[in-house]
Amino acid sequence: MPIRQLSETVINQIAAGEVIERPASVVKELVENALDAGASRVEIATAGGGLNLIRVVDDGSGIPAAELPLAVSRHCTSKLSEDIHDIRSLGFRGEALPSIGSVSRLTIRSRTADAEEAMEIAVEGGRVSALRPAAANRGTQVEVRDLFYATPVRLKFMKGERAESSAIGDVVKRIAVAFPAVRFTLTGTDRTRLDLPAEADDEDGRLRRLAKVLGDDFPRNALALDAMREGVHLAGQVSIPSFTRANALMQFAYVNGRPVRDRQIAAAIRAAYADVLPRDRHAIGALFLTLDPGLVDVNVHPAKADVRFRDPGLVRGLIIGAIRQALAEAGMRPATSGTAGMMAAFRPGAAPA
Repeated sequence: MPIRQLSETVINQIAAGEVIERPASVVKELVENALDAGASRVEIATAGGGLNLIRVVDDGSGIPAAELPLAVSRHCTSKLSEDIHDIRSLGFRGEALPSIGSVSRLTIRSRTADAEEAMEIAVEGGRVSALRPAAANRGTQVEVRDLFYATPVRLKFMKGERAESSAIGDVVKRIAVAFPAVRFTLTGTDRTRLDLPAEADDEDGRLRRLAKVLGDDFPRNALALDAMREGVHLAGQVSIPSFTRANALMQFAYVNGRPVRDRQIAAAIRAAYADVLPRDRHAIGALFLTLDPGLVDVNVHPAKADVRFRDPGLVRGLIIGAIRQALAEAGMRPATSGTAGMMAAFRPGAAPA
């Protein structure tokens, strides 16, 4: 077979294999776009675990009508200058929307503050329609229907509706922790609703948002972190040794506001607790690392969840040192949730456990 240029649709479908792994991946990309547009409110609605419908509505700056065709074209973005090492937004690759449009029925409706009306563009299995007028308030509405209908093999690898809905909820919570001043709502066909009201954009507001995500007991059993080393700042909250979980799913890490899943950060947290926790227990918390964008590479994988630090030893030492110092200053104390349960058990008339 001779070498030939692949069609744009096939190229986008290949890219979608890495960028769009499941419905939660779509929600992540669309919510990040909303936040990059300066939204103060993000509403997410799903059906069928996100396979039948994903709708994300925001009140951000909107997309000018002339730029809508570019928004669904590969490697077109408003978020990146000529310096790939100076990334200050959540998105930057210009792959998400065309990748989504190549495997689903995608509709984007947007209106800027100075536009007289909204405009809409649709992409179905990679085929782009002409612009048309639409009714909408300022901001953007993105609707994704029949995800993976154009690549039916991928559908066979999807889990059940409940599992996919749970993954979407986890993604929204993980992003919401880093943006306490933004209101997030998530609704699904099972009538479950996640409503995270906007909080103050300060340490207290972040702690209230963490309580919504990690549970009301977390703030009473958390230790504050605030450390700086060679231009890298670490802030956040981690749990005391008596307030733990059987897995590390409730450990959140952020680099310059970007949710990441970094093995080095996870390993540093384990090392910090090595002397106070058994191997089958894991701390709870959220770490926020802030550093010069030139000192970290976020362009490791199309999903943008992996990062590479220029000096990983510095970051590891900062995390371990800050957590160990917080643990040493706090001393050993029981978790308040466990204490409350124990006291309740000794009250007259308490039911046996």
